[in-house]
Amino acid sequence: MEITRSSIDTHQGPGDWFSGDVYIDEIAAPAGTSTFAAALVHFAPGARTAWHTHPHGQTVFVTEGVGLCQRDGGSIEVIRPGDRVFFEPGEKHWHGAAPNRLMVHIAIHQADESGSPVTWGEHVTSEQYGAYDHHSAAGG
Repeated sequence: MEITRSSIDTHQGPGDWFSGDVYIDEIAAPAGTSTFAAALVHFAPGARTAWHTHPHGQTVFVTEGVGLCQRDGGSIEVIRPGDRVFFEPGEKHWHGAAPNRLMVHIAIHQADESGSPVTWGEHVTSEQYGAYDHHSAAGG
């Protein structure tokens, strides 16, 4: 049996990228010729990303809690443990926790040729975030 002990500290998500309390644990980072990265992201109730895009798309896999996600021009969708969301390359979107629940997901993406995995945009406003059916996120 081999156990690899965690040596990377949890860090708080930067205020330029997130609204509310968000904590990130790095799972994988680009190394050598790899451009692959993955992180475990913990969102406190109501916390969310800013609008953003990924050059090669992004997959998020929900592991805990209840979350929300939206692509630009689409409706807000409720996401739960076991749900996998793929955002297309260049698709403007956001994701985060429901107002009354925490949410944890694994985020997986690749960096582009310049080394950038994401382009951040403006924060999701309270009005944008609140534009969904609150009752749909409350249940199981």
